[in-house]
Amino acid sequence: MTTIAQRLKQIRSQISAAELAYNRRPGAVLLLAVSKTKPAEDIAAAYQAGQRHFGENYLQEALKKQQELGAYDITWHFIGPIQSNKTKPLAMHFDWVHSVDSLKIAERLNAQRPSGLPPLNICLQVNISDEQSKSGITLAELPQLCEQVSQLPNLKLRGVMAIPAPQQDFELQREPYKALYRAVAELHRPDLDTFSFGMTGDLKAAIAEGSTIVRIGTALFGERDYS
Repeated sequence: MTTIAQRLKQIRSQISAAELAYNRRPGAVLLLAVSKTKPAEDIAAAYQAGQRHFGENYLQEALKKQQELGAYDITWHFIGPIQSNKTKPLAMHFDWVHSVDSLKIAERLNAQRPSGLPPLNICLQVNISDEQSKSGITLAELPQLCEQVSQLPNLKLRGVMAIPAPQQDFELQREPYKALYRAVAELHRPDLDTFSFGMTGDLKAAIAEGSTIVRIGTALFGERDYS
C-alpha cells in the first residue's frame, strides 16, 4: 500500500519534471496539500514527510484540525467559498485566503484581521470559464477589484486563483490559464506574484502556463469520504 510520504515524493517529482519541461525555475511551484475531509493524522503524516502548506475548504473542519495540530508549524490556506458570517475566523486563523471574490468579503477580512498578525495573504478568485455553478469574478472585473483590495492595509494581495471547467485535452487545459496569466501581466503589477491554479488532472498544463501554487488532494491523500 502506497503511503502518504511515497505519494508526496511522486507528486513532487511530477512538479519538478513539469518545471524542467516548461522552462520554469526549479522550486517555482509550491505544492498545496488539499486536506479537506481528511483526518489530522493524514496531515501529520504529510508534515512529517516535509509538507508545510495545507489547504482546507470547510471552515469548522479546518478549525478543529488546527486545534489538533497546534504543535505543528503549518501554513494554512483557505480555498473554499466564503460566506460573510465566516470572515472573522478566517481572518483570525489562516495565513492565506485564495477565494476572495468581492470587495465586501475583502473589507470584512481586513477589518477582522487581528493587529498582532501580519497582513493576510489574499488571492482573488476568477471564474475563468464563466461557469454558473462557481464563485469568482470575471476577467473584466479583475483590474478594479485588484486596485480596491490593494488599499486595505491588513491584507496583502498576492495574485489570483482559478478552477476552470474540466478538460481532458492538454491544449484545452492550457487555454484558460494562459488567458488569466495574460490578464494579470497586463496589470503591470510585479507585486502580484501568485497564480493558484492546477490540480491533479491538469497539473502539467497549469505549470506550463505559469502556476506558482498547485492544489493537490486526492493524488496525495486518496479518495475523499463525504459520507
